[in-house]
Amino acid sequence: MSESRPDGASPQTGPSHSSGYELARRALEEARAVARAQGKSVGQGRSSPVTERRRPAGRRRRWSGSGPDARDPQPLGRLAGSLARERGWEPQIGQGTVFGLWEQIVGPDVAAHAQPTSLQDNVLHISAESTAWATQLRYMQGQILAKIAGAVGDGMVTSLRITGPKQPSWRKGPKHIAGRGPRDTYG
Repeated sequence: MSESRPDGASPQTGPSHSSGYELARRALEEARAVARAQGKSVGQGRSSPVTERRRPAGRRRRWSGSGPDARDPQPLGRLAGSLARERGWEPQIGQGTVFGLWEQIVGPDVAAHAQPTSLQDNVLHISAESTAWATQLRYMQGQILAKIAGAVGDGMVTSLRITGPKQPSWRKGPKHIAGRGPRDTYG
């Protein structure tokens, strides 16, 4: 047993300036000594015969650490995406994204003058408000496809079909005869 003096100094080491680390180390050594006295293995880590039998031979247990792991809670977006892939809902979700976020995908200028009308067989049909805007969109077709692919993924929309406004009809009335009709009326 060690003997302590009233001034706080031990007779062998001088004044008592033990840090928290030294106190913890001494407590750990004392606990190990008690465990050895009881016949327990000390310093080997935790291992029980039950867990050793369950683990295949030659495989070490991997700890997840600070990185992501399959046991971690998953974000809702990732779970919804995997559910959509499993059930085959991706085309409908992609179509809804293109139609719902059209202004964010192509920008407010283009969205003010052109709107998507349908998506069939990976071809997006776009209706422009004038023939000038239809021509401009045809020139921008590669950029628009790249923006759509960035928003919904590659392969959802492979080509665009851009149409201008409908031409005025010369048909008057509910009855009409097919064909060009007589052409001698202007002569």
